[in-house]
Amino acid sequence: MNIIPVYLVAFVSVGVAAATPVQPLVSLTQAPLVMRLSKDEFRIAFGVNGERCFPGGCHGLIRYRVDWRTEGGLTRSEIKRVNYSVYPHARRSITVDRQYLDTAEGEHTTHVVSVSVDLITCHEGAGSQG
Repeated sequence: MNIIPVYLVAFVSVGVAAATPVQPLVSLTQAPLVMRLSKDEFRIAFGVNGERCFPGGCHGLIRYRVDWRTEGGLTRSEIKRVNYSVYPHARRSITVDRQYLDTAEGEHTTHVVSVSVDLITCHEGAGSQG
């Protein structure tokens, strides 16, 4: 019968726990929703799942990239930020960012090609953002 020293078992257990990735406190409930308001004005909505912030709430920012193009063939990519808050005793929230995407003063219709989230920060408490 092999006997494994207790300190070796403890070391292996700590090594496994340290290698396990930490779950972020918040995530998106779905892909960002893009709403067209005019030829070149949009609202981009982010549903925030704050289940792990319950019941104290949390706040932070979402950094995302918008890829867009005009009918004239001009393509662009921009990094944007929007604040969010999940209020105490709420499990979800929504935040909406306004986008005006044109370089020709309304001459072209703008098309959002994609929106991708690069980073979501999270701090405990609802903060002062709304």
